[in-house]
Amino acid sequence: MSEAQPTSHPAPLPGASNAYGPPQAREVSVAYRRWANILVWIGAVIAGLVVVALVASVVLLAHADADVDNAVYGYLAIYIWVGIIAAIPALLAVGIPGLVMKLRVRQQAQASSGL
Repeated sequence: MSEAQPTSHPAPLPGASNAYGPPQAREVSVAYRRWANILVWIGAVIAGLVVVALVASVVLLAHADADVDNAVYGYLAIYIWVGIIAAIPALLAVGIPGLVMKLRVRQQAQASSGL
């Protein structure tokens, strides 16, 4: 066997231990909070309109079923259903990002208050 000393590992560089740490979240701005609220409210308005349209379509169907001469109300209810189906992707496209943004705002508020 050789009498040479085993090579030692080089000393770690200062600051390199934090290089792979989790990223620090930036503080949310006032504009970010405002847009989060706007998106949530738009989603709530769309959801409210969908509920009103659903109730109106049921009422129109009942009115159309009551008399043969009022059959046009049944067709109107079908058009309202098409509108509801078209509004659901818009509701999802606005509501989900708004809720995620609100969640981030709440987490940031909890982190800054130390809870």
